[in-house]
Amino acid sequence: MKTYENKEELKAEIKRAYDKYIAEFEDIPESLKDKRCMEVDRTPAENLAYQVGWTTLVLKWENDEQAGLPVKTPSDGFKWNQLGELYQWFTDTYAHLSLKELMGMLDDNIQRIFTMIDSMTEEELFLPHKRKWADEATKTAVWEVYKFIHVNTVAPFGTFRTKIRKWKKLLL
Repeated sequence: MKTYENKEELKAEIKRAYDKYIAEFEDIPESLKDKRCMEVDRTPAENLAYQVGWTTLVLKWENDEQAGLPVKTPSDGFKWNQLGELYQWFTDTYAHLSLKELMGMLDDNIQRIFTMIDSMTEEELFLPHKRKWADEATKTAVWEVYKFIHVNTVAPFGTFRTKIRKWKKLLL
C-alpha cells in the first residue's frame, strides 16, 4: 500500500485520483445511469453509490468517535464478512439518485475528508493507535488512519475508474 510523507501529499493524491475518476461521469447521460452490461459488474449509478457509501462511512467513523459515540465498523448492522450485503445497501440507499446528485454527494464527502485530514495532526493520521475506530476495525493488523482513507478513496477511485471506462467503451 502506498505511504505518504505528510497530509498534504495524501490530500494531493486523493485529489488527483478523484479528479480523474469523477471526470469519467461527465459525459454519461442520466438516461444510461442504470444501464447494465455483462462485462462490467456495476452500472454508473452503482459505481458512484459504492464510492459515496464508503466515503460516508469513513466520515461517520471519525464523527462518531469525536462525539464520544461507539463506532461500529464497517457499519451498523454489518460485519466485515458481510461486505456483499453492505455493497447492496449502498446500492439500495444511493443508486436511485441522479448521477449529478451522486457526484455532488461524493464531492461533498471528499471536501469533508480533506477537512477531516486537516483537523488531524500528522501523528493522528500516520501513527497507529490514534483512533479507536481504526484499531477496532482490524483485529489482526495495525492500520493507521491514513490507510483507511487511502483504501476508501485513492485505491477505489483508480479501480472503479477502470470499470467505468470499460463500461463507457462498451455502451457509449
